Amino acid sequence: MSEKFNVIESFGSQVFNDAVMRERLPKHIYQSLKKTMNEGTELEKSIADVVASAMKDWAVEKGATHYTHWFQPMTGITAEKHDSFIAPSGDGKALMDFSGKELTKGEPDASSFPSGGLRATFEARGYTAWDPTSYAFVKDGTLYIPTAFCSYSGAVLDKKTPLLRSMEAIDKQALRILRLFGNASVTRVMTTVGAEQEYFLVDRDLFKQRRDLMLTGRTLFGAKAPKGQEMDDHYFGHIKPRVASYMIELDQELWKLGIYSKTKHNEVAPSQHEMAPIFETTNIATDHNQLTMEIMRSVAQRYDFALLLHEKPFAGVNGSGKHNNWSISTNDGQNLLDPGKSPQENAQFLLFLSAVIKAVDEYAPLLRVSVASAGNDHRLGANEAPPAIVSMFIGEELENILKAIEVDEVGEKAEKQVLKLGVSALPKFSKDSTDRNRTSPFAFTGNKFEFRMLGSSLNIAGPNIVLNTIIAEELREFADRLEQAEDFQNELHNIVKETYRDHKRIIFNGNNYSDEWVKEAEKRGLPNLTSTVDALPSFIEPKNVEVFVKNHVFSETEIHSRYEILLDNYAKIINIEALTMLDMAKKQLLPAVIEYTRMVCDALAAKKCLDLGLDLSVEEELAKKLSCLEVQFVSALNKLEKDVITAKGVCDVLECAQYYHDPVFADMQALRAIADELETMVGEEYWPIPTYSDLLY
Repeated sequence: MSEKFNVIESFGSQVFNDAVMRERLPKHIYQSLKKTMNEGTELEKSIADVVASAMKDWAVEKGATHYTHWFQPMTGITAEKHDSFIAPSGDGKALMDFSGKELTKGEPDASSFPSGGLRATFEARGYTAWDPTSYAFVKDGTLYIPTAFCSYSGAVLDKKTPLLRSMEAIDKQALRILRLFGNASVTRVMTTVGAEQEYFLVDRDLFKQRRDLMLTGRTLFGAKAPKGQEMDDHYFGHIKPRVASYMIELDQELWKLGIYSKTKHNEVAPSQHEMAPIFETTNIATDHNQLTMEIMRSVAQRYDFALLLHEKPFAGVNGSGKHNNWSISTNDGQNLLDPGKSPQENAQFLLFLSAVIKAVDEYAPLLRVSVASAGNDHRLGANEAPPAIVSMFIGEELENILKAIEVDEVGEKAEKQVLKLGVSALPKFSKDSTDRNRTSPFAFTGNKFEFRMLGSSLNIAGPNIVLNTIIAEELREFADRLEQAEDFQNELHNIVKETYRDHKRIIFNGNNYSDEWVKEAEKRGLPNLTSTVDALPSFIEPKNVEVFVKNHVFSETEIHSRYEILLDNYAKIINIEALTMLDMAKKQLLPAVIEYTRMVCDALAAKKCLDLGLDLSVEEELAKKLSCLEVQFVSALNKLEKDVITAKGVCDVLECAQYYHDPVFADMQALRAIADELETMVGEEYWPIPTYSDLLY
C-alpha cells in the first residue's frame, strides 16, 4: 500500500453510502430511499430502477463488471453468485445494464445450503432480497449488494432476516417505554454493536505443512512449546514489522469499505492479535464483521501469513474470542444504557438496565446456545475466556443502587474519585464508575454491555438476535404494566425493585474463573452447559420457542430447523477432525515414530555387537518407552477409527452429536496425548510436522 494513503479521502470510497446517494440520486428518489431505510416502507419499482441505474454507473466507474447478491446462509460464512452487467445492445455490441428488479431480487440455487429440513434437496429455488439498510460496496471488480435469503416457500434460510426482525422487535417495545417517559421526539430505537476481533497469524509455508490446520483450523496434535505466554510479554507488546505491515494494509482495505477499524494490538498468546471497530447499528456491524474476516484472510496471503480464526488453534495458550459490545440507541443520539452522572436518579436508565438483568437471567440458556460451537467448546472456561456459566457484571455502584431500591432506601450518589498517580507531571483523571471485569461473560462497561462468550469465527448475528429478542420481550412486559398503571412512578419503582429481588442471582461481580464461582453458581441455580451438545436442546424448549415466535423473529419450524443444523454441524466438524487425525496419525506420525524407534534400536544393536561393556541403559530405556507408546498409539488410533464408524451410523441428530461428543472426542484426546508425548521424544529431524515452537515463534 502507498505511504500517501489519505484516510479521510479514502474512507468509504468503495461504498455506495449516504453521501454518494445524496450526490447521485434525484432529491425525491433519495428521500424515498431514506424513508425505506429508516422506516421500513416498501420501495416502489420506479424508485428501485433509478437507484439501480445510479448504483451501476457508480460501480462501473469503480471498475466493477459484475454484481452479486451477498448473503449469509446458515453455513456461518457469506455466499455470493456473480452476474455481469453485460446485456445485448441489438447491434452485436454490449450494454452495461442493471434494473431495479435485479437490484431488489435474486435467484440463487438454494439446494445445497443448510435448511434443517425446511425444504427438500430437489426444491432448489431460493430468493435473495436487497437489504437497503446496509450499504452496497465494490470489492474485487464486483458490486456487492447485501441481501436476505429465503427458500421458494418463503422459509428463512439466512442469519440476516431474523436479525432484522429482532431489531424491529426491540425498536417497537423500546419506543413504547420512551413514550411513557414523555419522549415523543424519538422515532426509532436501534441496537448498536462493536465487535472486537481476535485472530492468529502464522507463517503460510508452515501452515501448508500442517494438514490439521488446513482442514480444521486448529492443531489436532502438538506438544506445548518450552515458552508459551507465561511471561505475558506478547500482550500489547511491540508489533513485529511484518505483522505491522499487514495491519496497516488491513486498516486501509477496511477503511475503503467504510469499516471503522479503530484499534489494533498484540493479544496475550504468541502470534495472536486483535482488531476493534467503532460502534455501528447491529445489522451493519454484522455485515462489516463478516467482511472484516474475509478481508483479514485475503490480506494475510499477501504477506505470506495464514489467518487462523478458530477459537482454539493451539492447546495450552489463549483461544480467540469476539467481544460483542452491545447497546441501545435512539435516532436522536441518546444511548439508553448510559447511566449519566446520577444513575440513581435516572429512572429511564434503571428500567432498561432492569430489562437486561431480567432477560439475561430468564434466558441464560439461549445466550449460551447463541455462542455454541465445536470450536468454542475448547475455549470457554480456559485462558482469558469466561466460563460456560452465564452471569453478568454491573459493578459496585449500580448494584448498590439496586440494593437500596430493593429495601426502599434512597441510594447515595457516588462521587467521582480522582486518581492521583503520585507524579506531579502526570495528569489527574476521574475514575470510572465500574472496572472492566474481563472474566465476566456479560459485563456492563459504562454505557454498554460486553458479551464476551462469542468465539472468534462466529457470525455475530446469532447472539444479537437473541439479545434483541429477549430484551424486547422484557420491555414488552414492562410497557404492559406501566401503560395500565394508575400511578406510573410507583409502578416503575416496583418493576425495578422486583426485578433486582427476583433476578439478582445472575449478577456476579467477582472472578468468574475461580472454582468457588462454579460452586456458587450451582447453589444459585444457574445452568452450567459446558458443551454445545449440552446447550443446544435448550433452543427448542417451549419457553424459548415462545419468545421468538411471540416477537415474530422465528417461527417454530425455523427454530427446529436451526436446532438440527447446529447439531448436524457439530457432528460434521468432529467427524472431519477425527478423520484428519486418523489420516495424519497413519501417514505421518506413526511412520516417523517407527523410523526413529528403528534408528534407536539399530544404535543399541550396534553397540551390543561391539561388546565393549558399555552402559546401554539409555538406549534400552528409550527403545522400550518408544515401543510401548507406539503400541498405545496404534491401539488409540484403532479405537478412534472404530468409534467414528459407529458414529456415522447413528441416525438421530441429537444422539449422533452426543456420540461424537462423548466417545469420539474422548478418543481424539487420548490419541493426541500419546502423540504429544512421542513428539517430545522423537528427534526433531524425524518429526514430520512443524511444532508449536515453529508455528508460534
